[in-house]
Amino acid sequence: MIVLKLSIIANSSYNNRVGFLMLRLNDFDAVTFDVYGTLIDWEPSIVAWLSNWADDLGVKASGEELIMAFDRARAEIQKERPAHRYPEVLRRCFDRISGEFGVAVDPARRDAFSKTPHQWPAYADTSSGLKALQARAKIGALSNIDNASLTSSCEKMDIEFDIVVTAQRVGAYKPSWEHFNTALADLAAEGIPPERVLHVGQSLRADITPANKLGLKSAWINRPERFLGLSGEGAAEARPDLTVESLAELLEAIG
Repeated sequence: MIVLKLSIIANSSYNNRVGFLMLRLNDFDAVTFDVYGTLIDWEPSIVAWLSNWADDLGVKASGEELIMAFDRARAEIQKERPAHRYPEVLRRCFDRISGEFGVAVDPARRDAFSKTPHQWPAYADTSSGLKALQARAKIGALSNIDNASLTSSCEKMDIEFDIVVTAQRVGAYKPSWEHFNTALADLAAEGIPPERVLHVGQSLRADITPANKLGLKSAWINRPERFLGLSGEGAAEARPDLTVESLAELLEAIG
């Protein structure tokens, strides 16, 4: 996993140089965002929660092993149809992680894990960055989450998005295209065509690759020391137009 991330970073310098020339905010009327991993810093919270669980049960696993077990489980569960609400996705993830590490499922911990999205914090640059963008363009949230959890996260980000597309709303999880098609339809109703939309995400698998396939311009926020969404089906195909390490750097890059 670390080798994969280093190879991606090595290739991102090209994207940075081209991106600074190609992407300007004046060329877009809307900027849509993945939320978890991009704007909400969920990964350390998940690692800490699973590490505490592992320690209590005597499970010998590093933080990276635990987060990658979570990543594999959620990627598979989110393919199931009909789609599960996100709290149920987390419950099923907990079941699979427990099985992978050979321990019995604790129902109380399972339920507690399903409620953790309400505790995940925003990155320090999220609120100010989104407000700066919203002063000049529409902003949208395209999130693999349920409505209630996103409402909690919006309170932490201190922002109200102009358009919101959740997994609960469309009955599917990215990288399926339902999120993008719904967002583009919402924006078209505001008179904004796809070529005037920039999509921003931390997940190569769930955001950058489908944006590429739909012909959308995209920016990859490659948050340091974060791993979710950087592997798995489609991730190696991702070709962002711009690579940065933070929302603040994105704002600087696109002016």
